[in-house]
Amino acid sequence: MPKKHRIFKGHKTLLGHKYVTLNELELNPRFEIFSHARDGFDWGYMGSGPLQLAFAILYEIKGEEFAKVYKTEFAKDVIKNLSPKNWILESSDIIPWIHAQKPLENELPKKKKDPNSTNVVKEACKSLGITQKKLAQILEIPEGTVSSWAVKNEIPRLGKKAIEFYQKNKQNQEIVDKFKDLIQLVNV
Repeated sequence: MPKKHRIFKGHKTLLGHKYVTLNELELNPRFEIFSHARDGFDWGYMGSGPLQLAFAILYEIKGEEFAKVYKTEFAKDVIKNLSPKNWILESSDIIPWIHAQKPLENELPKKKKDPNSTNVVKEACKSLGITQKKLAQILEIPEGTVSSWAVKNEIPRLGKKAIEFYQKNKQNQEIVDKFKDLIQLVNV
């Protein structure tokens, strides 16, 4: 058997005891690194035992850092779906899951702020001739949220879309009002 190939096996006894092995030896839960379930491993649902198992398996295949970052996703996608009584999971089954993972948000490198970028909130308020407080009322969100967006110069995609939608709606209303004025002039 190649060195990298690993076979994980899980077994629950009739009395509820749980055993997990790695290549026929007891799998180390790695409590010294990640101590989430002092009672040991479990599977077939989401909880502390399945999270501990997810960490231990990923640790054996990909190492500590990867296990720390992806344990929850692995528990949701794989451990939760294991057979309640007995199961076998080979590293060749896990590797495709590992390769399919995209970097999680907290692991992505932080984007550096462009000093020349425009502040969406401040520009929107300026172009609409309103205050941040009024913008918060229009969007039906707390004033502190809008203030935070302006200070950090970071705005969620949906917030930005809502502001753009409001701006476009206001422009369209101005066109309609001008058209109504034109019709009144023609009728006079």
